[in-house]
Amino acid sequence: MHVVLTEKDYQRPVMVASLLVAALMLVGKLSAWHITGSAAIFSDALESVIHLFATGFAGYSLWLSQQPADATHPYGHGKVAYVSSGFEGALIAIAAISILYTAILDLLQGPELQRLGVGLWITGGLAVVNAVLGGVLVRTGRKHRSVVLEANGQHVLTDVWTSVGVLVGLGLVIVTGWLWMDPVMAIFVALNILWTAFSLVKRSVNGLMEAADPEETERIRSLLDEAVEKGIVRGYHQLRHRRINHEVWIEYHLLFRGDVSVMDAHDQSHRVEDAMHKLFPGDIVVTTAHLEPAEHDVAHQDRRPEPVDVLEKQVDRR
Repeated sequence: MHVVLTEKDYQRPVMVASLLVAALMLVGKLSAWHITGSAAIFSDALESVIHLFATGFAGYSLWLSQQPADATHPYGHGKVAYVSSGFEGALIAIAAISILYTAILDLLQGPELQRLGVGLWITGGLAVVNAVLGGVLVRTGRKHRSVVLEANGQHVLTDVWTSVGVLVGLGLVIVTGWLWMDPVMAIFVALNILWTAFSLVKRSVNGLMEAADPEETERIRSLLDEAVEKGIVRGYHQLRHRRINHEVWIEYHLLFRGDVSVMDAHDQSHRVEDAMHKLFPGDIVVTTAHLEPAEHDVAHQDRRPEPVDVLEKQVDRR
């Protein structure tokens, strides 16, 4: 296992900043809604309530995901990141449904608006703060392959677009005098939030189900194919891999001639393992190799689990 820690880890400070800003957003947007009575601003504020709870859970998940493996969690705690992402997506969906209900009710009853200029200034200022924070969260999350931070950053950026929609809607109300534009814009905001919620939940499900990245699969296969072509190994099969945040787990069976000693096979296997580590610089790579004679491969086929996409390659080197 190789651990690369060459740069300072800003994940925790960024998450603390996200939590503080989430509290600021909630207070600011509720104040703007109280001043204006706008359904669109209320939709923005309600989304911020959900975001505050989601950010708190995301902070806990980030801390837990960084805890080392233990006796009861030998593979670590990284999968909590996908739980956090799904939880955040579910909360966003609840907010969107609530916004839809409120906006439709307001559209039917007729909105009552006041002091829209103040509300616009407050919402615009908060949107700028959120835009900066969201960009930092996404960049830091991608740099450290943190699903928690990236999902939280995507949520913050969704909040920015929500605020932009609110600003456009209220601007149209001020210019045209059409009060119905306010709840209509809130409906569009809710639909946008629902789409973000779907994306987060989908990503969470894929992570929990350990969906393999096709690009990473191809990179690993190319390396193993090269090892076969160079004669380092006779062949391979039973290739499996999964990623949890910045950890990559790879399993494979390597085939050798029956007359190769255990010592030589072990050395050749380590050459392949070292190359695997270089494929994923900056990540924690854990490889598990099963060594077996190529002559045993035919008899071994009956023991392969089904249904599994068995990736294998062998060459005849008699």
